[in-house]
Amino acid sequence: MDIRIKALSVHLFTATGAVLSMLAMLAAVEEKWSLMFLWLVVALVVDGIDGPLARRYEVKTNCPTYDGVLMDLIIDYLTYVFIPAYALFKSGLLPGWTGWLAIIAITYLSVIYFADTRMKTKDCSFSGFPACWNMVVLVLFAISPGYWVTLAVVLALAVAMFFPLKFIHPTRTKRWRPLSLSTALLWTVFAAWAAWVNFHEGSWAHWGLVVTSVYLLGAGILQQIFPARHAD
Repeated sequence: MDIRIKALSVHLFTATGAVLSMLAMLAAVEEKWSLMFLWLVVALVVDGIDGPLARRYEVKTNCPTYDGVLMDLIIDYLTYVFIPAYALFKSGLLPGWTGWLAIIAITYLSVIYFADTRMKTKDCSFSGFPACWNMVVLVLFAISPGYWVTLAVVLALAVAMFFPLKFIHPTRTKRWRPLSLSTALLWTVFAAWAAWVNFHEGSWAHWGLVVTSVYLLGAGILQQIFPARHAD
C-alpha cells in the first residue's frame, strides 16, 4: 500500500474519536455513566494508538493536507475535558456550587492549558497536569470519596496544570517507559472493567485503578526528584 494512503488512514483513524465522543455524550445526556465511560475508554485506546502510527508513517510529510495535531487536540478536549466535566456535574458527585466551581475550573483552565506551547518537555513528558479529566473523573466515580475530597482533587489538579510539575507520557517518555506503558495498559483494563460492572462497590478493578493512577500521576514528579544519571 502506498505510504500516502497509510498516512491518510492514520488521520481517518484519529477522526473516529469524534464519533466516539458523540456516542459518549449521548450516553451522558441519558445519564448512562457506565456506557459513557466505556466509550471514553475506547476513545482513549484510539488516542494511544494513533500517535505511534502517525510517527511510523510520518503523516506530516506523507499526508500534510490534514493537521493531525489539531485534529487530536479537538478530540482530546471533547473526550478528556468537556464530557467528563459534564458527567462530574450532572451525576451529583459535586452538588450545588461545588459542581459549578468544578466545571468552570475544568473547562476554562483546560482550554488554556491545551493552547500552551510549553505543555511538552524535552523528554516528551507533560509540563503540568495534562488535563486527563476522563481518567480522574472515572476514578472518582469508582471510589466515590465524598464531595469535599472530590472538590479538593479537582481543584488541586486544575492548579497543577500550571505548575512546573512533570507528568509522564506513557508511550513517549523514554525513562521507565516499559513500566509506564504496562501501567497505562493495566489502568485501561481496570477502567473498562469498572465501567462494565457499573462501578460495583468492592470491585477489584477499583483498587487497580487507584494503584495505577498513583503511579501515572507520580512517576514524572519522582523523575524530577531523582533525575537520571545520564540523559535518556
